[in-house]
Amino acid sequence: MLTSPPIEQAALEKLTWTWNDYKIQYTVLGEGRPLLLVHGFGASIGHWRKNIPVLAAAGYRVFALDLLGFGGSAKPALDYSLDLWEALIKDFWAAHIQTPTVFVGNSIGGLLCLMVLAHHSEISAGAVLLNCAGGMNHRPDELVLPLRLVMAGFTNLVRSPRLGPFVFNRIRQKHRIRRTLFQVYRNRAAVTEELVDLLYAPSCDEGAQKVFASVLTAPPGPTPAELLPQVQAPLLVIWGEADPWTPIAGAKIYQEFARTQALKFVSIPNTGHCPHDENPEAVNPLILDWLREIE
Repeated sequence: MLTSPPIEQAALEKLTWTWNDYKIQYTVLGEGRPLLLVHGFGASIGHWRKNIPVLAAAGYRVFALDLLGFGGSAKPALDYSLDLWEALIKDFWAAHIQTPTVFVGNSIGGLLCLMVLAHHSEISAGAVLLNCAGGMNHRPDELVLPLRLVMAGFTNLVRSPRLGPFVFNRIRQKHRIRRTLFQVYRNRAAVTEELVDLLYAPSCDEGAQKVFASVLTAPPGPTPAELLPQVQAPLLVIWGEADPWTPIAGAKIYQEFARTQALKFVSIPNTGHCPHDENPEAVNPLILDWLREIE
């Protein structure tokens, strides 16, 4: 395995692109074969700050964007969905990259990358999935009846014009963000004030509450089981074993497909939902080794 160079967290240049009259924030660093990094729910370009410089220094042209509704991108009042973001990613590729690309995604971003590979093979050279989500939200049949009723009540609360903003303003408080991160990161030292601020700052933007309500009540979208048979490009699936949100038990489908597809599965002990941020010393070399294997 390659030794990862020291992780430099230099400030990333923030660029803007207009998509369907909406501002999209992105960054790009390095020269070489293209990679496009796609963040998860509530995150942004900054969540890749420990990865972009290392991947770029290894000889790749690394793009990362803030999905519409997150980070520094516009936050219009829309019906958000995985299909909307898939169209955004495809159009971003057409505008800025235009050559087969390796897509790298965490959580919902991972599911989006899988969708791109399944539906747009002509633009895809492969993908790295980091604790890939099984859907935008839980499907009713995935929950026991009591929890189904609780989630239905919470959905109605979030949608409420009067109570929705109150709920959002409580959830987005810094101490609550920190508490949530302590649940999903095994290494508490990785939960820094910088990370909390990265997640908190966009929540102060106009329109953030409506985005939150729309995303949490959106349809779940396709499942990995539906998408994987359509994928022809190589996959690297990395899983933090200590993830309470997408437990490693849900990764069995990838391990099964690894027997017949060009899919490599690697689990990382004592690591949670965002292994690229919590444990970049392990993740960056895994990605670079695999990229060289598929060249």
